[in-house]
Amino acid sequence: MMKFMETGTVVPGTLRPAVDRFLTTEGTPAGVTLVGRRHRADCNGGFALYGTNNAAVLFEGAAKWADVLELNTVAVVEDADAGAGFTKVFKK
Repeated sequence: MMKFMETGTVVPGTLRPAVDRFLTTEGTPAGVTLVGRRHRADCNGGFALYGTNNAAVLFEGAAKWADVLELNTVAVVEDADAGAGFTKVFKK
């Protein structure tokens, strides 16, 4: 299963609708595992770590929040995989 890090910032002027949606939205969509989520102390955004083999589901989720959150979603790797890749590329 691939891991994706999603970071978000609240669109200026949309904090109340963003909070309302957060409080009334059901859990993570089918096919996606929420590994962890944290919220910024200034109430201006946060991040989530997801596991999935279907990035299209993350795309759909981002589209549902696009009016209140500026989202960035990227694939991420574990330390061990990063270390192996760095070793392969840089230690020739």
